[in-house]
Amino acid sequence: MTTDRFDHPTYLICPELRKLFGNAFNIYDPQGQLVLYAYMGTLRGLQNADIRLYTAEDRQIEVLLIQGRDHIDFLGTYDVTDAATGQKIGVLERRGFKSVVRDEWVIMDAEDHRIGVIREDSMVLALLRRFLKALIPQTYYAEIGTSQVCTLKQNFNPFVLKLTVDFSQDRSRVLDRRLGLAAGVLLCAIEARQG
Repeated sequence: MTTDRFDHPTYLICPELRKLFGNAFNIYDPQGQLVLYAYMGTLRGLQNADIRLYTAEDRQIEVLLIQGRDHIDFLGTYDVTDAATGQKIGVLERRGFKSVVRDEWVIMDAEDHRIGVIREDSMVLALLRRFLKALIPQTYYAEIGTSQVCTLKQNFNPFVLKLTVDFSQDRSRVLDRRLGLAAGVLLCAIEARQG
């Protein structure tokens, strides 16, 4: 059942090494089993991204769609949709000028109402990372209201981008894990493009 794929407390997102330019990612559960496969079909700018998450690398069963809104802006706004039902889950919007120095994303519900934020861990570390990208892994914290609901942490590896998405602090499941995983895939896709 595909909903079980979104019930794990942690995930590891890694690029598929056979794909160039960071347009495919494998998503593993805590036991190292592949639970999702993310594929970006085109190499257009990320503002117009079309990223689809499947149950396996064969891309037969699509479970999630991440689409950039059809306009070019500095922010980058991405709708996250359940592929089976066509129901919009929520929106992730990159905060343009704030993200130049320290990455920041707004988390919105299906009606485009702000419900939370994802921020890079520290202004000082964010500035250092701009110059020492491979030496200082990125960490992001997602908050809904005053509660931290997710940590997205880049594993130290100067050659292969790996991101751990940890929902274990969100015991009440305030953040839809599909939206949290979509954020992780977007962060990896952006990092792969900038790398």
